[in-house]
Amino acid sequence: MKKIATPLMLAMSLAIAGNAFAQAAPAAPESTLSFNVGGVNEYRYRGISQSRLDPALSGGADYADKSGVYVGVWGSSIKWIKDAGGKSNTEVDYYGGYKFTLGDVGYDIGFLRYDYSGNALKPSANTNELYGAITLGSTTLKYSQSTGNLFGFANSKGSSYVDLTATYDLGDGYSFTPHLGYQSVKGAGNGIYSYTDAALTLGKDLGNGLAASAAIIGTNAKTGSYVYTAGKTVTQLGKSGLVVGLKYSF
Repeated sequence: MKKIATPLMLAMSLAIAGNAFAQAAPAAPESTLSFNVGGVNEYRYRGISQSRLDPALSGGADYADKSGVYVGVWGSSIKWIKDAGGKSNTEVDYYGGYKFTLGDVGYDIGFLRYDYSGNALKPSANTNELYGAITLGSTTLKYSQSTGNLFGFANSKGSSYVDLTATYDLGDGYSFTPHLGYQSVKGAGNGIYSYTDAALTLGKDLGNGLAASAAIIGTNAKTGSYVYTAGKTVTQLGKSGLVVGLKYSF
């Protein structure tokens, strides 16, 4: 019988090192509506595999108003909900916020909901987070905090994630993105689930809306919900690995 310990979900865009919609940036000069589809050899978010180290498909839509207000939706195939006894194989994220600049500093404040239709976890895996980010030059510091329980952890209201990410333009369509993050899980006995993750991502703009990425990702998460067990097979969901992806935006 397959089983997984108390679940913790974490969701990603093909930028891999962090959610693209949550990166602080100046408001767009014109309002835009865009769509994206993509695939990865495994879906990781905050360093933890959501697809049990298997491939995943994703897609989303974003509207960015020239005022700085934005909204969007993004979804991906996953495995951890069914592994934990639920009925869902998908994650859908809904988000919205406001981006603006003061001088040389960019700001981003917003709300993000992770939704798992059909999850039977108690407490529910559905999670709401508020976030704020500051960008100076190539570096973004972001703080996210749950408004209720975090991804199925009991009594975990107020859990937080700190994300430090830099993006460097290497020229000729290449970019390099180092990332360091810390997930804090609140609640009595939940401290053992707090962990640090890191990633080094190389991106390539292939033109015509197509982009590729490759990331080396690792964490120090080794217990509980970060371990999947099926019979005698034990899979470390946060172990170091290479994640490659392809994304098409239009």
